[in-house]
Amino acid sequence: MMPTVNGGRGQSGQGRYALTESEHGHVWGVCAEVEGLFGEPGRATYELFGWMPDGAEVRGWVGSGVWLVPEDRTIDPWLLEDAESLRQPPRTDALVLTGMDDYMGPPEGHRAPVRVHDGYRWLGSCREFGRVLPGEQAAPSLVLRGLSAGDRLRQALATGTRRALELGEARLEIRDDGGEPLTDRLLRPTRIRAWRPSSHGADLIDLELDEELERPVPGHARPIWNRWLAGPPETPGLWAGLDTRQREAWLELVRERGCRLKHQGRPAGQQYQLDGRHITDTPSLFLALGEAVNGPGGYFGGCVDALADCLRGNFGYTAPATLLWRDVAPAREHLSHVLTPEGEPYDLVALVLEVLAEGHMRVTFA
Repeated sequence: MMPTVNGGRGQSGQGRYALTESEHGHVWGVCAEVEGLFGEPGRATYELFGWMPDGAEVRGWVGSGVWLVPEDRTIDPWLLEDAESLRQPPRTDALVLTGMDDYMGPPEGHRAPVRVHDGYRWLGSCREFGRVLPGEQAAPSLVLRGLSAGDRLRQALATGTRRALELGEARLEIRDDGGEPLTDRLLRPTRIRAWRPSSHGADLIDLELDEELERPVPGHARPIWNRWLAGPPETPGLWAGLDTRQREAWLELVRERGCRLKHQGRPAGQQYQLDGRHITDTPSLFLALGEAVNGPGGYFGGCVDALADCLRGNFGYTAPATLLWRDVAPAREHLSHVLTPEGEPYDLVALVLEVLAEGHMRVTFA
């Protein structure tokens, strides 16, 4: 007997995941566990020949965004996301970086010298680089375990034809254990590969899809996801003890959740307080701002442009208001001399203050 969709949300992750049809939003089914959501995305490898560091040796995780800037400035810089430094090849002067190219990728055939920075400081330069694409590996398909199937899915499985098993563009909608929207992942095209009875309970199935995630959630972000899947934080600053890489993962979920919530507009004249003690990098600046305006786990922009959008409304803020920024010194120390993609220095704190002023949020310091 094929199961039916129930309203199971809330306890122990029941109904955390819903497979929905993108165009009309009907639910194919809900389940508590998805295999294939977590994993390591494919990473390109860059070998930077003739590497000349600008300071300390580049080791381990380098940054969430590392920019490669052609020294002749004839073409735009390009981005390597979540960059890591591998062990330097023996008897060479090369630096080896791995990471994920942005959607444009590097320019074809570029052989001129390149400078490299991580958004905060120049790391060094090289005379040229080589790029190796990740090898073709069969990514694990998505398996929705313990799925409670909806009527349309039950009908498709009963029909069993190739056409019936083509679900088209779908979304994996993800909720926390309280049933609140957290994030989603787009799946296209989506085809059912197999299904079988599930050990998770009577009348439940394990549904295997041909689709795999283009960018699965990496291992370093898994503890952050597990924390948020249990529900939003009840106290502010739980991100403060994380490193920059994990703060980025925390901010990503804050952003995706915040853009799905319906925020109640507050009356004008509100007074907010920002705890600046732990602002030592870009994600912490926006995490602290979000919690100042919208409470623990709150979102109020993940970059300068998004902050400006939030100040225009729909994210709980009504102008004018006042923000008391406590302990601004850490932010000024770490973020008053950051770099644009082209490597030009600017003051991020001053820019944020300017945007807040334009949004009629008066800032005072303590």
